[in-house]
Amino acid sequence: MKTPISLWMDDPAIQSQARPRLESNLSVDVAIIGAGFTGLWTAYYLKKHNPSLTIAIVEAEYAGFGASGRNGGWLIGGLMGEDQLLSTLPEDERRNKRQLLFSIPDEVAAVLHQEQIDCHYRKGGVIYAAARYSEQEVRLRQWLDELYHTGCTEADFAWLAPEALSDKVNVSQGLGAIYSPHCATIQPARLVQGLAEAVERLGVTIYELSPVTDWQPGRLTTSAGQVEAQWIVPAVEGYATSLSTLGRYQIPVQSMIVATAPIGEAIWQSIGLHQGEAFADNSRMVTYAQRTKDNRLVFGTRGGYRFGSRLRHDFQLSAQEVAERRTLLEALFPVLKNIELTHGWGGNLGMARAFQPHMLCDEENGIALAGGYGGEGVGASNLAGRTLAELITGQTTQLTEQPWVIKGSASRHLRRWEPEPLRWLGYRLILAALSREEVVLSNLETSQWRRRLAVVLSDQLEKLMD
Repeated sequence: MKTPISLWMDDPAIQSQARPRLESNLSVDVAIIGAGFTGLWTAYYLKKHNPSLTIAIVEAEYAGFGASGRNGGWLIGGLMGEDQLLSTLPEDERRNKRQLLFSIPDEVAAVLHQEQIDCHYRKGGVIYAAARYSEQEVRLRQWLDELYHTGCTEADFAWLAPEALSDKVNVSQGLGAIYSPHCATIQPARLVQGLAEAVERLGVTIYELSPVTDWQPGRLTTSAGQVEAQWIVPAVEGYATSLSTLGRYQIPVQSMIVATAPIGEAIWQSIGLHQGEAFADNSRMVTYAQRTKDNRLVFGTRGGYRFGSRLRHDFQLSAQEVAERRTLLEALFPVLKNIELTHGWGGNLGMARAFQPHMLCDEENGIALAGGYGGEGVGASNLAGRTLAELITGQTTQLTEQPWVIKGSASRHLRRWEPEPLRWLGYRLILAALSREEVVLSNLETSQWRRRLAVVLSDQLEKLMD
């Protein structure tokens, strides 16, 4: 099994660029830490709003090294925790804000067209399936009721009966699914490369291999030079713990992914996903999958958390990590039993304490940041880049007046994570409960009272973390 940073980066179209290191002091209007999606989108929209701005992006490794080059390639028209954020709003206001989220894939598509970026964009929607055990169907139907109660319609989220589900994807023991058209799939490394080249054409300078060792309002420091700026944008997501103060609000968790060898058309006729749909089953193991342009199946699941918010740097998956994902993959798609897995990788993504994303503008200190996307970062980062650009340029628009937008300092407005060992113990306890639930529910011969107990325990532990 290959171990580049991801399948996406193991692509002949991904050209390594000899971008400069930061080797002297400079002064710019906006200094961005991190050349991932958030940093690149922010720079792109800033230049579109005000071409005269001087912008420098300072990257510790190279563009797309972090989560932006390692994710599962879902471009979702939504945000993690949006239901809770919108639940108290009037119905018409909820609807307007959901339409803004639903439009994310189309906004990205417009930029791809304008900048001629080929990242294998396919807007086939997303399928959240009830498969393998009946409790998934119960949770999906409850979620669908909640979506309709908060103003969504069947055009946004539709129930697929088993026959309709099998027309889209032939999953083992499919009991039904929710289908939403508001999702696309992409090859994320190609998007990173295309965005980096686009912002450079607009006049943004990207400095690579230049890790930031210190930052404060108005200045960031590397080993070879400093950057003074009116605005500092720490766009580091899962690497927030590497910058002082940010790790209080956003911790790194890992997600792990495998990819099959290219699959023959006869097997794909059996599986489905012919329109490029994203796919997940509704287990709490948080599965996600897509069919790539070269006919592989990319399949990922929830990962782990390391004591003290330590970053994971070695993503050569262990035999156990690969086996766990293979077991789930083959349970969902028995036709892929013993399929060759050619790639395995993972990445650090950022998780906010409120389990909700944030886009923050501290005008007094000249700091703008975004993060806490959870698993929705490919799309959320586009929304964040647009939003931060408008906040930095002093605009008041629909984007800047959303419930996920915070105006003021992080220390006053962002919720902090508990100190260690409490957060590590909490995560381990929840993960153990979810893993136990998966074992119990996957065994169809388990008694009803044991199944119910496993579900209730997982529900209660997840609520404790809210």
